Amino acid sequence: MRVLCVIPVRGDSKGIPRKNLKPIAGKPLVAWTIEQALAAKEALAGQHEVDVVVSTDDAELADIAGEYGAEVPFMRPAELAEDTTATEPVIEHAIEFFIQAGRRPDAVMLLQATSPVRLPGTLDRAIKQFAESGSDSMVGVIPIGPFIWAATNPPTAQYEVMARPRRQELTRETFRYRENGSMYITKTEIYEQYHNRLAGEIELFMLDEIEGVDIDAPIDFSVAEHQLQQINA
Repeated sequence: MRVLCVIPVRGDSKGIPRKNLKPIAGKPLVAWTIEQALAAKEALAGQHEVDVVVSTDDAELADIAGEYGAEVPFMRPAELAEDTTATEPVIEHAIEFFIQAGRRPDAVMLLQATSPVRLPGTLDRAIKQFAESGSDSMVGVIPIGPFIWAATNPPTAQYEVMARPRRQELTRETFRYRENGSMYITKTEIYEQYHNRLAGEIELFMLDEIEGVDIDAPIDFSVAEHQLQQINA
């Protein structure tokens, strides 16, 4: 299976200026995701072919991505780098580039640089699971307890309050799962047909709780940095 791994990063950022370039645990934020993808490429050599590409509109980010080993075969057009731009058109732009270059992927792995905490082996495990599952798309999720409420009127529980389960009794089916945006794998034809990262038969990929951080605010940098330092000590 040929997998196009796309890491989309813009030069601008509303919440944290130049977020993807910001140093964290000794490297620019985007570098962590690049290195993790390249480690998966190496681990899967001979089984699956993985192209690691950064899609960016920013020259400095492009240079850093190249320094860390990613391909940057194009600069993203300005109309695909606006605050309101969805991720799917960015991925489809990369797919079209590789098709035109005679390198059509079987599937696309979308990695968000703002989720830099991934354990060693996570990405190659994800690709293997996707290939073996036969699914059309896959989403990385974090397990959480079932004790979730909806703020309806009146509030409603997403579990049976008269038969509250003990944590040790919880099963894969009774847990709930939070999509954290870290990783998606999708067949190319799903993007072509539905213009969405998730469609068809969808598979869940279980991430570890430590991999759940998503950097949206300055405090998230501190949390992610601590976790990266622990994992890579």
